[in-house]
Amino acid sequence: MIVEGSVLAIPRANIDTDQIIPARYLTRIDAAGMGVHLFEGMPDGERLLAQHPGASIVVTGENFGCGSSREHAAWALLDRGFKAVIAPSFARIFHENAYTNALVPVIVPQTIVDGLMSARHIAIDVDGETLRADGGEPIPFGLDALRKHFILGGGFLNYLNAKIPAVRAWEAAR
Repeated sequence: MIVEGSVLAIPRANIDTDQIIPARYLTRIDAAGMGVHLFEGMPDGERLLAQHPGASIVVTGENFGCGSSREHAAWALLDRGFKAVIAPSFARIFHENAYTNALVPVIVPQTIVDGLMSARHIAIDVDGETLRADGGEPIPFGLDALRKHFILGGGFLNYLNAKIPAVRAWEAAR
């Protein structure tokens, strides 16, 4: 599976979930329509999005998604058309929410992130766990083996639903 697209570079660390999607939008339980509010809580967030229409890969600083636990942050990114976030680190709960919703969370060292900030296009090979910026050399990264299946399957719930026939067959054979 290849995830690719143009880049939205945000050279900041500690972008929290309230900057990604402000708390006033957390009353919704559906991901549809969340993307229009993406980065409303971030200084210059709306301007950044306007300057990079159609961007689908975020490159950003360490500890992305820190702060309050909210799946809405991953939903807003996906609903806006983002497929992946590349950072030196993620807050643990955001990292899990990304995997759960099939938003590819790529962790690479800060020096690599610094180089990717000027990239125009990035292609991420999820199966091969490499990325290429502007057609350059492959850069390796790692994904959790089980959670990688969540991404490849379209998210955790889709992954589980695909297992139902095998569970039913096992139950019938007992």
